[in-house]
Amino acid sequence: MRHWVLLIFVALVMSCQRPGSGDSPFHYGKALGTNNNKRLKEASGLVASVRYPGYLWSHNDSGHPADLFLLDSIGQTRAEFRLAKIKNRDWEDISMGTGPGDASYIYLGDIGDNNGQYQFKYLYRLKEPDLDQLEELHEVDTLVVKLNGEIHDTETLMIDPITKNIYIVTKREKNVGLYEIKFPFQEDTLIANRIVTLPLKQIVAGDISPDGGEILLKNYSHIYYWKRPPGMSVGNALMAPN
Repeated sequence: MRHWVLLIFVALVMSCQRPGSGDSPFHYGKALGTNNNKRLKEASGLVASVRYPGYLWSHNDSGHPADLFLLDSIGQTRAEFRLAKIKNRDWEDISMGTGPGDASYIYLGDIGDNNGQYQFKYLYRLKEPDLDQLEELHEVDTLVVKLNGEIHDTETLMIDPITKNIYIVTKREKNVGLYEIKFPFQEDTLIANRIVTLPLKQIVAGDISPDGGEILLKNYSHIYYWKRPPGMSVGNALMAPN
């Protein structure tokens, strides 16, 4: 957990590597700024805004209000919003995807489960808000998710911009699992099926590039990188040799 830390922006990697290789296509990170907002006490997820280029959305981890923060490129808070009638049970990650009408939507992942006790996870979906609208957001969809036949702690939420499928990665297994929710999301409870088991552990974050061609997964010490060839599924890309 990132308890009581200040949000420090870095240029994506201080320690990156391809799985099974000592080579790295990345340079060391460079600090760009520090967020001193006392309400953003335990920043957990981070995703680039589509509506506001150069800005990022973030949120707190568990035990904090259901707040959404818009940050600029040097980490300063530019807007704050509260999701009405929503609880932050254990928000762990945030992603961007499409929703009704193919508009740009934020997906907030209430997917953490440190003690392995929750049968259901929740994804809160909302359009990127206007900066001049009321600070309390009422138009929020709740997607109920169940990992097929299993209960796991998870901290990674990714959305494939090509297929629009949602991916959740487990954390505490010796070999983590990649779960897939196929688009369109029509059922009352969305079933996430395990499609790949990866020889990685303690995965706490991940993302897919806006063009779908690159994938990152992160644990506490490394960020792992895959180049995804055109036409290849996310699961096959993560299993392919690097």
